[in-house]
Amino acid sequence: MLDQTAKLKDWLGRSRREDDELSTGSVRRLAALLDQDPSPYRRGVELPEAWYAILFGPTARQSIIGRDGHPKTGDDLLPPLHNTRRMFAGRRATFHKPLKVGDMVERVSTIRNVEPKTGRTGSFVLVTIVHEISAGSGVAVTEEQDLVYREDATAAADGAAKPAQQAKPKAATEQADHTVEWTPDTVQLFRYSALTYNAHRIHYDLPYAREIEGYPALVINGGLTALMLVEAARPKLAGTIAGYDARAMAPLFMGQTVLLNSRAAGDTVETWASSPEGGVHYRVNISLNKK
Repeated sequence: MLDQTAKLKDWLGRSRREDDELSTGSVRRLAALLDQDPSPYRRGVELPEAWYAILFGPTARQSIIGRDGHPKTGDDLLPPLHNTRRMFAGRRATFHKPLKVGDMVERVSTIRNVEPKTGRTGSFVLVTIVHEISAGSGVAVTEEQDLVYREDATAAADGAAKPAQQAKPKAATEQADHTVEWTPDTVQLFRYSALTYNAHRIHYDLPYAREIEGYPALVINGGLTALMLVEAARPKLAGTIAGYDARAMAPLFMGQTVLLNSRAAGDTVETWASSPEGGVHYRVNISLNKK
């Protein structure tokens, strides 16, 4: 995979246009997943900012799905990174105007960066995609999304999966002023994968996660963790959300108790998901609109 990087820059600037509908059913199902009352979400109601993440689930044909459950790369947008595993690394979103339940929306996705890197967990290729989501006249959401592609998992000589390369969580240096405890279960994880049409097998196929990718348990979806952090902090937000910066620090696994922490700092609310031992696995820094 990494010996192909000399040609990867050819994919810079490539773009793809898609359309979708912010359906009442999808929004209500997300509300239910977040343990909220779904009934207020009728056509024309403004969407909570971070909920746009349920839009544009992949529509790749079944014949081009890889063994990990993701669409194979080398299509009209993503460069051909063969024999790789894809992981979500983070996203930065800016909210320009509200989306509303029932909106017909369009997304233009453009490759901004393709870069080979070496980090604490080995070599990988970082792909940054810029998404512009429009409804009616003008852009409603701009998102930069970072995807990491690593060499595919290989089995050891005895047939056992090698342990997945994982960053070790570092302890938080800040003190939370609000904490909510969350214990994700397999049903919630499945519902989120189904709602977003995310077929990555590490989220629902335990034998695959353990035996092929070397994880100790099912991996909690980063997008779900980000939503849980935002919603846990929402009652404490002193204003509407202007944008956020979400970063995956280390995997969270099924069976873990997760602490959803937040701390106000002026026009920013810092949130982080940590283990009871204090290690930080995920961060979302929320920027608020100034009054």
